[in-house]
Amino acid sequence: MSALGLFNYWAVIVLMMVGFYTLIARGNLIKKLIGLNIFQTSVIMMYVSFGKIRGGTAPILPEGAEHVEGAVEGAGGAVEAIVYSNPIPHVLMLTAIVVGVATLALGLALVVRIKEEYGTIEEDEIRDGAL
Repeated sequence: MSALGLFNYWAVIVLMMVGFYTLIARGNLIKKLIGLNIFQTSVIMMYVSFGKIRGGTAPILPEGAEHVEGAVEGAGGAVEAIVYSNPIPHVLMLTAIVVGVATLALGLALVVRIKEEYGTIEEDEIRDGAL
């Protein structure tokens, strides 16, 4: 495969590194949460890419068709091969989106409490103020 054919994987790697760098290199707690959110988004994109099959459809049998081991028997007894996409990665990523939103909400609530307590959201100033 050409490098252009793997565009989605390159996008995942770039987003993952941008999110990880932001998480580690920034001292502002809001920027750290944004980096964490970018990282989570890249992981979701990766799993959705794994679950997609070119030419695949949703695993739902057409109305009036009988399932015959990897094929569908249609009208007139004709057997057609159907390629299905695996729905499990997509379902798991819906759960991951909910967990990501909850994590972000909890993180923002903690940042608000830290701002009220220390008067800043900069990691270095909080560390110096706590000593």
